[in-house]
Amino acid sequence: MQKLLKLPEILSKYLVAALLIIIPLYPKFPFLNIPGISVAIRFEDFLLVLVALLTFVKLTPKLKMLLMDNLVRSIFIFLLVGLTSLVCGAYLTNTLTFSIGFLHLFRRIEYFVPFFFILAFPNLYKKENIEFYIRTIALVMVVLFVYGLGQRYFNFPVIITQNSEYSKGVALTWTQGSHISSTFAGHYDMAAYLVMILPIFVSLFFIFKDKVSRLVMALTVLSGFWLLVNSLSRVSLASYLVAVSVSLLLMKKYKAIITVILISLILSSFSPSLLNRYKRVYDVLYLKFVPKLEVGAQETVLPQKGGSTPKPISIPVFEDRSSSIRFNVEWPRAIRALYKNPLLGTGYSSISLATDNDYLRLLGEVGILGFFSFCLILFNVALVFYKVLPLTERFTGIELGFVAGVVGGIVGTLMNAVFIDVFEASKFAITFWLVIGIAVYLVKNKLNDQKI
Repeated sequence: MQKLLKLPEILSKYLVAALLIIIPLYPKFPFLNIPGISVAIRFEDFLLVLVALLTFVKLTPKLKMLLMDNLVRSIFIFLLVGLTSLVCGAYLTNTLTFSIGFLHLFRRIEYFVPFFFILAFPNLYKKENIEFYIRTIALVMVVLFVYGLGQRYFNFPVIITQNSEYSKGVALTWTQGSHISSTFAGHYDMAAYLVMILPIFVSLFFIFKDKVSRLVMALTVLSGFWLLVNSLSRVSLASYLVAVSVSLLLMKKYKAIITVILISLILSSFSPSLLNRYKRVYDVLYLKFVPKLEVGAQETVLPQKGGSTPKPISIPVFEDRSSSIRFNVEWPRAIRALYKNPLLGTGYSSISLATDNDYLRLLGEVGILGFFSFCLILFNVALVFYKVLPLTERFTGIELGFVAGVVGGIVGTLMNAVFIDVFEASKFAITFWLVIGIAVYLVKNKLNDQKI
């Protein structure tokens, strides 16, 4: 009987590994399509249901103690605001259908399940288990890299969910000059995942001393960086550079920051497609801010035969498509939603599939209250890490590299969220809150041990 009671404790480590493997690697094939919504029920949802049931059984007796945790309270507040916004959107502002909006709210709840699972099983953030997770994620990175190579050179299928038709599980193939997404539902999702994960391995490279471990870390980082560059996400590359800089700064590896940035810039320069995307931004900004007199000088008229009216020279219009969609369509749409109901927004699902700015999306869907309640979650996460600064005096070895990498990854993610809906992408969001849970309760456990 005692062994049966301990069974969930034993299995919990492998359930975390299952999440770390299945969530990023299993393509988004729909298990069950839901009419009227592009989000489908998928295989990983059943895994998360199992994790949620174990979490519920474990944490329900400790509910009062659970609510004493500021971070837990802030998550509950955020979800409660989301529910209130959903009800208002369905029955007051009439901006959504309740059933569809509820499914979107359920997704947000689902994303936090791994976080609470870590809280439910204290053995999950022990040092030996963190080593196990690192090896698991390294293996995942290699598989992602191999599949990404297969997409580019061997016509491996591309499964994305960037519109309602593709989300049905349509298999595409990579075309010259397009983005690599590997097993993710879109290149931005994969890039967001890499911005979160790569700083951990960069940090560990400078932690390990033996050649074999450093070689494994280097190969893992290079595999992930190749994917990041071939995702062609400009903001994600910049976010990655910021993330690794923060991680190495926390570890006091100041010279390593310059080395990593230089190597990253040199390697990324070998991608003509990525360089062209950066050049496109430069061209657009240059033409936008060039003095009007200079532009006027270019509009010199050409004389016509017979003294007819001169014909002006046309100037080519440069436009960055992704930026134009954000500035002209997606962001204004979110702002209009905020105007309709500033406090609570218009509810989940009321804004279309993408906003490409998670902060504006929050404001549009759940209003000012939802935005600040989400900021409260991030503040409480930051407060936990702030209490153990400087990290080098509290942690050593793999724990130092992991915590520093996670903090850097959070900073990079927040930067990424200015141009990508990172917290709405299931593969990223589930992994994000899982890793955050491990790091947060590792730190809290360290603080408790040092008080004794």
